[in-house]
Amino acid sequence: MKVLVLGAGGFIGGHAAAGLRAAGHEVVPGKVDFTRALRPDDWLPSLRGIDALVNAVGILRERGNRTFNTLHYTAPRALFDACRLAGVRRVVQISALGADEAARSRFHRTKRGADEYLASTDLDWAVVQPSLVFGEGGRSARLFALLAALPLTPLPGDGRQRVQPIHVDDLTEVIVKLIGVPMKIRMQAVGPREIMLREWLRILRAQMELPRPRFIDVPLWLVPVDRETLQMLARGNTGSPATITQLLRRAPRDPKDFVAPVQRKALALRAKLDWLLPMLRVCIGIVWIVSGAVSLGIYPLQDSLALLARVGLTGTPALAALYGAAALDIALGFATFFFPRRWIWRLQIALVLGYSAVIALWLPELWLHPFGPVLKNLPLLAGLVLLHELDSAR
Repeated sequence: MKVLVLGAGGFIGGHAAAGLRAAGHEVVPGKVDFTRALRPDDWLPSLRGIDALVNAVGILRERGNRTFNTLHYTAPRALFDACRLAGVRRVVQISALGADEAARSRFHRTKRGADEYLASTDLDWAVVQPSLVFGEGGRSARLFALLAALPLTPLPGDGRQRVQPIHVDDLTEVIVKLIGVPMKIRMQAVGPREIMLREWLRILRAQMELPRPRFIDVPLWLVPVDRETLQMLARGNTGSPATITQLLRRAPRDPKDFVAPVQRKALALRAKLDWLLPMLRVCIGIVWIVSGAVSLGIYPLQDSLALLARVGLTGTPALAALYGAAALDIALGFATFFFPRRWIWRLQIALVLGYSAVIALWLPELWLHPFGPVLKNLPLLAGLVLLHELDSAR
């Protein structure tokens, strides 16, 4: 079949597209702007020649005109109407566990609205409601792996929230099967058992072959996520595995088997880099800001001017060089926090090398100072090269 996959550039949509291709289907990645395709006519050109549809578009946070109501409800409703007009009979809607009558968050309510509208049509529809999905490329998987890899593992509240994670390979297999089997079905895509959040993090840490976790409870009001996410987390994320077990003809993969042995060290390294690189970035940013602030007056002005005089700068040029360099240092520090880009690291590397060269020529004794004020540029350069090669690509 020729299958249109909306959200093929995302985590679930990307895996679904790959799974459908492997099963012999012709996959057409959707390239429609959901913020503008709000009428059936907007969708008809994309549906020509299409036999089936997978809608895997979704957001966790609103930004500008990318709202829950637009992307989760208004655009999908127009899409389903267009499917009826274009003769696309088979529609698989990727919803979310918790998008039911008890839903409180706007994320869940808008998802449920689209699910209910699809179910009211005469299409051959399937609504799949995944729990937490674990797999390569998943944002939640990466976040939980990061939390599990920390020396102290933070737990929102007491960490007793109930979750039931499913592996993305099982979810992909479900989607592929539903495309080929015409049925009207609403199913919960969950793992084989529900576990507490603290147990989920303990399992992840064990699969990364790290020592037993040391948990620290964090009050919910200190957790750096929005209210919608907190509501979803507090509610829990569990369901019955009966339908997915029947469809797969086997139990879904257990969380303790999510990570293959050959992948464990790589997962642990990536999870560690996810918190080590930001920590390195913050430390380097502080170095630049404090260096600039010290030069602006904390360090005696006359001592600074005396050093510049040895370089050949006196009077107004010396003051301009002193305050200009201090302002640049502070600007680079804040850029390190908020604009971590390759050109920022390159500029900082060039500046450190420049400072070091000037000192080597005119103030060579600082290289042999017992506190090593210039030798410390070497680990600073190594850190900047590391950020240039790894942090910018992440």
